Amino acid sequence: MSRMMQEILEQPQALARTFGAERQHAEEFRRFANRKFRLIVLVARGTSDNAAVFGRYLLELTTGIPVSLAAPSLHTLYHARLDLRDALVVGISQSGAGIDINRVLESARRQHAYTVGITNEPKSPMAQLVDDVFVVRAGHQRSVAATKTYTGQLLLLYLLAFALGDQHTLAAISEIPDRAREAVGLVEEIRGLVERYRYMRQCAVVARGLNYANAFELSLKLMETCYVVAERFSAADFLHGPIAMVEPSFPLVLFMPPGRTFHDINRLLRRLRGLGAETLAITAAEAKVPGATRVIRVPGKIPEIYTPIPYIIPGQVFAALLAEVKGIDPDHPRSLRIVTKTL
Repeated sequence: MSRMMQEILEQPQALARTFGAERQHAEEFRRFANRKFRLIVLVARGTSDNAAVFGRYLLELTTGIPVSLAAPSLHTLYHARLDLRDALVVGISQSGAGIDINRVLESARRQHAYTVGITNEPKSPMAQLVDDVFVVRAGHQRSVAATKTYTGQLLLLYLLAFALGDQHTLAAISEIPDRAREAVGLVEEIRGLVERYRYMRQCAVVARGLNYANAFELSLKLMETCYVVAERFSAADFLHGPIAMVEPSFPLVLFMPPGRTFHDINRLLRRLRGLGAETLAITAAEAKVPGATRVIRVPGKIPEIYTPIPYIIPGQVFAALLAEVKGIDPDHPRSLRIVTKTL
């Protein structure tokens, strides 16, 4: 078994550890942060940047505070001076060692922002320089392809949303590790369908809303572990041009949780069927998706807002198993290391 698959299977325990260790911290931050911030800025790279995309949707939806995704080069190359008074700047990094992310956080502190880190490494440079740090308790990451640290970051963003708003409860967030445990149980089912995609060289991954970040994350996993050219799209943006590339047997993966985005994506799915596309839908157990070529059904009735973690897990499993059937070692992707340092 690859280290990547081992870490995928460790996620329910890692999420439970993270929640147990950080729930009181979230309550304390809630008391401190009450109506304190007028703006949130998220800064990250790679997989952590995909977590930040999720954070933007979650935090704006549940707190009403505008959220921006930072462009690190504005700080590291252009040395822009921003007015960050009353802003919360959140750095997200698995290692906490990303030079550009930490430069942005240092710049933000000089510009009067309050800084928070989300990292898996409590002794990292990031953890030392921010005003406060939330720690993912995923254990040491051995796989180059991040899985358990990504879902751990998403969990901490739920706790941050709890601290800054009033639409989450700790009781609801505490159910996420069990949802992840149910999703991990899909491994053998996914193993049975992945052979179909052995020769896939390109695909598109489509989602919308809260699961949009998962389209980015699954695409990244397919690119770095399977060498598949995987483009990611909003279901809405896909209709504004990219649908023109779809021809018979063109493969697409669609995240289709129940909720506000389901009917729009289901309409797109029916249109793709008419074009002869190969479609793999990741959806709910009870969902009706007759237009899909293949379906992965996530167990349980999960409110849309809590679907991103249990829905990315089948995608992670799919990527790990696809690498296996392609004869690629997902633990040693070409030209990659666990920590990438850029400016």
